[in-house]
Amino acid sequence: MILIKYNAAEKDIQRILKEKGQQGFQDIVEYLHDNFPQYTWVGIYLVKGDMLYLGPWKGPQPTEHVTIPIGQGICGSAAHTGNTEIIDDVHKDERYLSCFISTRSEIVVPIKRAGNVIGEIDIDSDTSKAFTREDKVFLERIADMLQLHIRNL
Repeated sequence: MILIKYNAAEKDIQRILKEKGQQGFQDIVEYLHDNFPQYTWVGIYLVKGDMLYLGPWKGPQPTEHVTIPIGQGICGSAAHTGNTEIIDDVHKDERYLSCFISTRSEIVVPIKRAGNVIGEIDIDSDTSKAFTREDKVFLERIADMLQLHIRNL
């Protein structure tokens, strides 16, 4: 049942990208936030130089971290290494840049083109250990789709 949900979501996101390209990124973060209850805050950061810049997002409130140096925090670390980061308990990771007191876990998925990180999907959850291997595989597939539509780097 869970895999069916991921497959349906992947098809919906493909449709959004086909119709709107990069202009659909806001629709995509809204879709992820609204269709996966454990995804409390969803954002897309884009890389420019040695910084991450927050693009579209959806959550109960904005984050103060609209720019993050590459290498700093969990987002910056994922951008530096190019590896997906899954943090089961953000309060046990000294890299965590606190955004919301309610956040318990986080997943950060780099968006790569030709081996270079050009952005990332950042998702927070108010539940500890909210992100599974299935979330990782699903979001890495979404990141692969997004990279085809990122312009103006």
